[in-house]
Parts: sequence; C-alpha cells; structure tokens
Amino acid sequence: MKRILTGAGALLLIVLIGAGIYLWDPLPANPSASVLAANAANYDAEVIRDEFGVPHIHGARDTDAAFGLAYAHAEDDFETIQETVAAGRGVMAHYRGKDAAPLDYIVALLGVWDTMDARYAADVPDDVKAIAEAYATGLNLYAAENPKATWRGLAPFTAEDVVAGFVFKTPFFYGLDETLLHLFGEDYTQAIALDPAAGRKAFMIGPKTMAERGSNGIAVSASRAGDHVTRLVINSHQPLSGPVAWYEAQISSDEGLDITGGIFPGTPVILHGFNANLGWANTVSAQDLVDTYVLTVNPDNANQYKLDGEWVDFAESTATLHVKLVGPFALKVKRKVLRSAHGPVIESKHGTYAVRFSGMGEIRQLEQYYRLNKANDMDGFMTAMSLNALPSINYIYADKDANVAFIHNAQYPARNDDWDWSGDMPGDRSDLIWQGYRPWSDVPKLVNPVSGLVYNSNNTPYSATDGPDNLRAQDFPQSMGLQTNQSNRSLRMIELTDGKTPINEPDLLALKFDTAYAKGSEAAELIARVLEIDWSQEPEMAEAARRLAAWDRKMNADSRYAALGGLTVLREVTAKYTHLPAPKPETAFREAVEWLTVHHGRIDPEWGEVNRLVRGKASLPISGAADTLRAVYPEAMGDDGELHMTAGDTWIALVEWDASGHQAARVISPYGSATLDKASPHYADQAPLFAAEEWRTAHLTHEDVVANATRTYHPGRD
Repeated sequence: MKRILTGAGALLLIVLIGAGIYLWDPLPANPSASVLAANAANYDAEVIRDEFGVPHIHGARDTDAAFGLAYAHAEDDFETIQETVAAGRGVMAHYRGKDAAPLDYIVALLGVWDTMDARYAADVPDDVKAIAEAYATGLNLYAAENPKATWRGLAPFTAEDVVAGFVFKTPFFYGLDETLLHLFGEDYTQAIALDPAAGRKAFMIGPKTMAERGSNGIAVSASRAGDHVTRLVINSHQPLSGPVAWYEAQISSDEGLDITGGIFPGTPVILHGFNANLGWANTVSAQDLVDTYVLTVNPDNANQYKLDGEWVDFAESTATLHVKLVGPFALKVKRKVLRSAHGPVIESKHGTYAVRFSGMGEIRQLEQYYRLNKANDMDGFMTAMSLNALPSINYIYADKDANVAFIHNAQYPARNDDWDWSGDMPGDRSDLIWQGYRPWSDVPKLVNPVSGLVYNSNNTPYSATDGPDNLRAQDFPQSMGLQTNQSNRSLRMIELTDGKTPINEPDLLALKFDTAYAKGSEAAELIARVLEIDWSQEPEMAEAARRLAAWDRKMNADSRYAALGGLTVLREVTAKYTHLPAPKPETAFREAVEWLTVHHGRIDPEWGEVNRLVRGKASLPISGAADTLRAVYPEAMGDDGELHMTAGDTWIALVEWDASGHQAARVISPYGSATLDKASPHYADQAPLFAAEEWRTAHLTHEDVVANATRTYHPGRD
C-alpha cells in the first residue's frame, strides 16, 4: 500500500525539492572535439623536444609559434593552465568551492572584465590579438584531443582569456594582493596622511606592510669581465610549481621571433629570457604603487560617500559567485561591488576604503611583452619598455654590444609631491585622486655604469652597481615611493664586489651560488642577540651557543654549523614573506636545538641532511637558504626532520656574448619539463644537476636543436 506524505513530511519534501532546484547549477558541456579543433588547421607549428624534454617551437609566423607553445605547454601542465584561465574569468569557485570564492570576488572588484569590455576591441593591436587567438587555439586543440582532462564548461579558450590573465595577475607582483588582504582583514590600522598645507606631516598610527618577493639579476659588461665577455644571470625566485612557476621554452618564426626563456601557465610569449642579441632578467619590485583612501560614508545613506563637500553615489554592481557544493550543485552568492571616483571600494568592520593602483584599467601588458620578445638591440628594447604598460618589475639588461642596464620599472602614479603618500589618504578630496602616470623618462634607469656591473636582489634602486654612479634618492620625487630596503642578497653583493676587480665566469658563478648571510643582515643581528643571552645555567644550551658562535653564516650543504644557525634565523628571515610572526630569538634558538635533537639526534647534522630538493623519487641535499643568493625556501620545519625546497631559485640562465658577438648560454631548472606527469623521464631529470649547481647547454640554433631532438611533431597535423 502506498504511503502518502502529509503534514511535515510533505513540507520537508517540498523544501528539499525547492532547494535542489535552487542549487542546481551544472557547468555546461564543452563543445565537441571537432568544434574545438576547427581553427587549428589555420596554424602550423613544429615542436621539437630536446633530450630534457624542453620544447623548441618554430613556425612560419609568430602566431604559429604561439599556437605551438600553447599545445606544448598544455602537454606538460594543462591543469595549471586551466586553473589560470578559471581564475582570470572569476569562476574558480565553481570548480574549487568556497575557498576560491574570494578570488572570484577580487576579479569582479578589480573590474578585470570591465576593462576587457571597454578596451579590448580598440586598444589591443591586431597583431597582439592574433598572438592571443593563436595561443587559445592551441589550448583548444589540446582540449579536443584530451576531453577527460578538460574542465567541464571551461572550453573553448579565447583570446580574451589570454589578455585578461595579464590584466588580472600583473598588479599582484608588486603587492596589490597584500593591500587587499589587509583591508579585508579584521586588524587593519588606518594610516591617514595629513594636509601638508597646514604645516603638518603624515603620521602612521600603525605600520602598513608590503610583502617582499625574491629574485636576483646580475649583468657584467665585457669591460668588467676581464675576458671581454658580457654576461647575464637570469635568476627569478618563484614557487617550484603552480601558476607562477617558470616553464622553459624556445619560440621562433620566420618573422624574426627567436627567443628562449621562461613563461607562466597561460602566457603566449617569453616573460624573461634571451635572444641572439640581448636578454633580460626580472626581479620583483616593491615601490609604493597602491593608494588607499579612507572614505566618509553618509550616515543617512550608505550608498553615498563624501567628496569635495558633497554626498556622491557609489557606482554599484553585483557579482554572482557560483560556489561549488557537490556534483552539479552550487550555491549562487550575490555580492555587492562598489566603486568610487578613486577606484574599487572595500567595506570592512574597521572602515570603508577605496583603492587606486598602478595597472588599474591597463590592458597592454601582452603587447609590451610581445614587443620585448621582438627587440634586437638596446634601442628596440627601450622602445618596447617605453610603452610603460607593465605596472612594476625591475629589469636587468645585457646585450652583445656589451651594454648593461638596470631599470626600476613601474607605472609611477602622477601624485602631488607635496603630500606624503606612504599612509592612507583622505577620501573626501578629488584633488588627491591622481590621474595617469609619470612619463617613461622619469622611470629610474642606470645604463652602462662605470664599473660595468648592474644587479638587483629586490633591494633599493639606489644600490644597483658597485661603482660611484648609483642612482640617488635626491634625484627623484618622494611621491614616487621608491624602495629603500636592502635584502641579505644585496648586502652580500655589496660585500663581495668592489667596483674594480674583474668578474669573470667563475667569479660570477661564485656570486650567484653564494650561501652566506651578510654582516648587518637580519640573520646576523638575530644570531648576535641569541649570543648575548647568558646560557651558563643550561649546559646543553651553552654548548649549542658555542656551536652557534662558531658558525660562519654560510649555508653550504656540507656545513655542520648551518643547520643550527639556519633554523634559528629561518622564521625571522621568512616572516616578511609568510606574514607569520617570528618567535623571539631565544625561543627560535631553543626550538632549533630541540627540533634537531629530536629528528637527528644531534645539533650538528650536515645542512644537506636537513635541506633537501625533493621531486618524485629524488631526494637530494642542496646548499642555500632563505634570502641567500643561492635562494632555497622551505615550506615549513616538517615532522620528518627535513626542509623540502618549495620556492627560490627556479629556472636559471647564464648568457654570454664574446667580443665577436658569439653567444653561448647555459640553463637549469629544479625539476624538469614534465610538470605533472610523474611517469615521464623529464619529471625530475634536471634535479640532480640543479642541486649540484651544474647546468645544461641551451640549444639555440635550429641545427643544434635537431641534433639533440628526441621527438618532433606538428600539433594537429601528425
């Protein structure tokens, strides 16, 4: 006999059905393989994999090379490329759930697709659109051939996805994400600038921090080298995997494109690298390129803020976030997005703020990278740089004509120099809403200094060479917000160079792989504080202190002092990156002694027993540590007694031009070209070389590439 639901049971069923209908939000099916692959016939790229699996892509046109690059990179890391596309579209939560929802909201808050809608058609040149379209076509071909690996609803990939990825990501390299996190947090302290016309200076109620990021770049001209060879070291510090991990490739065409270097997932051209005539290294800079304005909200109308004595309406829109629950069900969350005349608005428990930042509304990032890829001399390079579309990033440059240069690049806001912009700004004055940027001619540059050496290790631009002609603070307006810090790595460059001693290849490599903490570094100062403590009442700690006092501050793998010293200073050195408070020096020292004793039975194991490069079945000792020139950053002090490298030195290149202009280059990566395929022979094949501070020879000519080929194919054609 059938039972009929009545009363509460029927109501519950109705509620459940209604909830199911409301939450039913399946991702659409991807197009068929034939549809996805349809445009691939318009391109022809030859992909040659060398003995390390590194792709060398050639096409008759630049667009053919971009098409082949997309396909080759997808073979090695399609998952991360898809994550990058989903993040740029603002739909990551539909795939990753609630933890990704804030990322989707930021895409809406920053107006990434508003910028695309307003500027893509008119402001992205046709040749740049063609590059983006070709790259998207390469991804679509791979998706057509690998439907099970393709996220449902993400294909087809578009040229707009490629450009939007640059719009979204580039401001984060100078710390915009940190500013947003502070404003969203519960413990943000306002730092309000006061009107200088009233004779008052800005004050800070609490510090406003900005995360420092790592990287080294060094260039030595032929005149300094002693052997008439110009050299460039490209040495960005990034995570070893993920959306901002370097992937090596060479792309070339019959239209003059021919460049080797590193890319991130989703980028169709080289981001830093070298061609036959020139090369450049990038390091992350931390100029003050974000301004936070404290808004006064109308107490009688929360949709208004005060500007020039009047109440002005916020521009309001709604972001709908699709937050995955389970299967085809997702919670549709609507969030208000506000903008003021200043920029995006953040409402928090401690106030309402507007943010104005370099790169806001910018869409030409890919164009500038493409022009840099095509540059063949210093004039062409500087012309490409003068587009000034990249909101930050330092450049260390060298070329076959023995030119070297440092550029503290940024879109510098055209601020009123009478004000101190290091604090939060009053949001009720329209005259403080800067418009546009300072001209390219104002960007700090140091070209061919007398010593022949330029470098940057995420430090102040006033320390970029070891000669007498460094840039000077008094030559730049304070409102540009230029860096004034030194990193341990820059302090070591100062210690190890003197402005005149020749720097040949062995000397340059000794600089690059130096593992020491400098005098006056935060590590050295922390050790000094530990040694000032009276440990005499604790024999075990007193012995450890004697051991610490004997440490030479070098982090070599065979050192039996480095583990104790390195673990004592680790959290202090990395606090600026992790934003986790470091323990007091005494506590850090005690915990280092305890950790080593528990896991190694002694306080003096070789550093290489602790510090490891781990990839698949490979586990290798490695020299270096956080903020040393041989940069090795661990995830944490693990319970297995080891520190596993997760960031730091990644793709490294040493590029040379002799007196006749002949080029040679060596490169190395910490893992291998097969980013995700653990079964591939190229998953970890470079790890032993990387840990041993050895190199691979870069194959630069087509003949050399062919001679070392292990696989040759044409995507979509064979």
